[in-house]
Amino acid sequence: MRLTAGFSPLPVILLLALTGCGAMTEHRVGVVEGELTKCPEWPRCVSSQEANSDKQVDPLVLTVGNREGWDSAMAAVADMERTTIVEERDGYLRAEIISPWRFYTDDLELLLMPEEGIIHVRSTGRIGYYDFNVNRDRAEALRSELVQRGVVMAP
Repeated sequence: MRLTAGFSPLPVILLLALTGCGAMTEHRVGVVEGELTKCPEWPRCVSSQEANSDKQVDPLVLTVGNREGWDSAMAAVADMERTTIVEERDGYLRAEIISPWRFYTDDLELLLMPEEGIIHVRSTGRIGYYDFNVNRDRAEALRSELVQRGVVMAP
């Protein structure tokens, strides 16, 4: 079979390689039984409620009152580049983050635990297999910003 002039399979191959063939799309968000949704088995997710150490990040420990800490966390998320808060209710926040090249959308979730004075965090990619630590870096960047604002303990 002959390819027509101007057609190159390279973009298709590159797209499949970048998305991990798109087959691993287990995408769930939200709160289930008082906890953030568990991370999928693939290494593109981190959560402070995850038992697997490869996917675990520390929760955000507040140094101020719950309302001030939550308001600061929402403001810090709203200030993140290419980020839109799509849901906020009763101590739960979900934001969508678009990749710089506008191909990927990731989810960042926060869950306030007022009795404990902490905010749980979950950051996950929607497609692909591996995220090159983008989600871990995002969670830690949020922590650093909140430490600078004086509302969260440094690790």
